[in-house]
Amino acid sequence: MTSPTMLRERLRNALRTAMKERDRVATSVYRSALAALDNAAAVPQAVDLSATGSEHVAKAAVGPYAAEVGRRALTAEEERAIVSAEMAEHRRAADDLAGAGRPVEANRAWAQADLLQELLGD
Repeated sequence: MTSPTMLRERLRNALRTAMKERDRVATSVYRSALAALDNAAAVPQAVDLSATGSEHVAKAAVGPYAAEVGRRALTAEEERAIVSAEMAEHRRAADDLAGAGRPVEANRAWAQADLLQELLGD
């Protein structure tokens, strides 16, 4: 079982390597996967901004970090599921692109799915 930080760290390391090698396909897919993890960890803002609102802008947060909220911690299973969903999305896109007669784009999407699958160790 991999810890959540372990998968995220593997993604970051793979991204650094891809950027150094100027591999656009890998860079794109690793950035996308990291963004999906970050988006999943975001929580809805529960702070009532009307009490701290600005007199100039309705419901605007006033002061440094007034609208900042913490992120929730994802479990290893949640992170794995998110990256697996990203991989499945790339495979579906590749199939759609191949069916539409766009083999270059389909090959790129398949390559991205394969990179994520390799990272997950499947």
